[in-house]
This record gives sequence, C-alpha cells and structure tokens, in this order.
Amino acid sequence: MNLDFAFLDWGVVSSFILKGLIFSIQLTVIATLGGIVLGTLLALMRLSGKKWLVWPAAFYVNTLRSIPLVMVILWFFLLIPLLVGRPMGAEMSAMITFTVFEAAYFSEIMRAGIQSVPRGQVSAGYAVGMTYSQTMQTVVLPQAFRNMLPVLMAQTIILFQDTSLVYAIGAYDLLKGFEVAGKNFNRPVETYLVAAVVYFVICFSLSMLVRRLQKKIAIIR
Repeated sequence: MNLDFAFLDWGVVSSFILKGLIFSIQLTVIATLGGIVLGTLLALMRLSGKKWLVWPAAFYVNTLRSIPLVMVILWFFLLIPLLVGRPMGAEMSAMITFTVFEAAYFSEIMRAGIQSVPRGQVSAGYAVGMTYSQTMQTVVLPQAFRNMLPVLMAQTIILFQDTSLVYAIGAYDLLKGFEVAGKNFNRPVETYLVAAVVYFVICFSLSMLVRRLQKKIAIIR
C-alpha cells in the first residue's frame, strides 16, 4: 500500500480541517469554563455538611462518573429536543453535554483542592468575622484553584481528546474534518494517520506545559 500525503495542502486544511479544529477548541474552552463553575458549586454543596445539598450533588457526580461519555452525548442529543420542543443542533447539544458531564470530574478535583487548604485558615477567616461564603471566596477557593491548576489542565487535555466522540451525533469536530477530507480524496488511511499525529502534538505540548506549571507551583509552595 502506497501512502500519499501530498493532497493535504493548505487548501484541504482550510476547507475541511480548520473548521473542525476551531469547533474542538471552542467545545473544550466552553466545557472547561462551564464545568469548573458548575463543578465548584457541586464541590461546595458536597462540603457544606447539609444533607439536602450533599445528597443531590453526590448523586449527580457519582451518576455521571459511572456512565460512558458517548452514552451521555447520545442521551442529551435525543432528549433535549423533546424537553425544549425544538432541535438544538449537534454542536449546541455537544457543548451542553460536555459542560454537564465534565462538571462531575471538575467537582472532584475542586473538592480535593478545597480540602487541601489547611483547616486553620478557614478558622482564621471565621475568627475575623467572615461568613462561610466570604471565607470560601477570599481565602479557600483562590488557594484551591492554585493547588489544583495542573490537575484542572490535565483534565482539560483529556476533555480535548474526548471531543472526538461527538462524531456519534454528527458534530463537525477536528476528527470529522479529517474524515471528510479522507472521503473526498479517497485517502482515509493518510488522513487518520495525520489526525493521530495532530492530536498527539497538541496533547503532548499541553502536557509539557502542565508539567512546567506543576514545577512552578511546587516552588511557590
């Protein structure tokens, strides 16, 4: 079998692949930011000590962490139109699904980060007259984010890899772009090989960045 990569010029990249790369990045950024916000809220609920907050948050996190992502993607894609009464589109459905799903994982990361902050600092916040909310916002959460930043970024890399699963609902992501290019030029083997290299380069580069960041945070400590 002869491999020919000559067809993968800038014209092919801009016509088929670039659109998918942009969507994969958008999906990663939106799901990361939304997942961290929702995940932090879930973590605070689980640490509140109030059963009416702990139980729903624990059920949410444990349920989503026990279900394959591709199944959640399919469920949301099929159920959301029934709930809202109109189609959402594959891209919008993917953004909602990834945000909701990743929140369960970011929640556990943030919970570990909050628990890593010495308890004495929380007591000190209460001693100077801060409320629970003020102590969390000004004392605990900033330190928790700093402590967990490398882990949050590592989870974001995994999230970027998982964006390839939106093929299940027909969303046009990076992998879909390579697939369409391969079909148009009848070169599926070459395009999938290049896709693997592109994913590796992006994820490996980000992993190196996370490693450097982890060393800097260790020095600060």
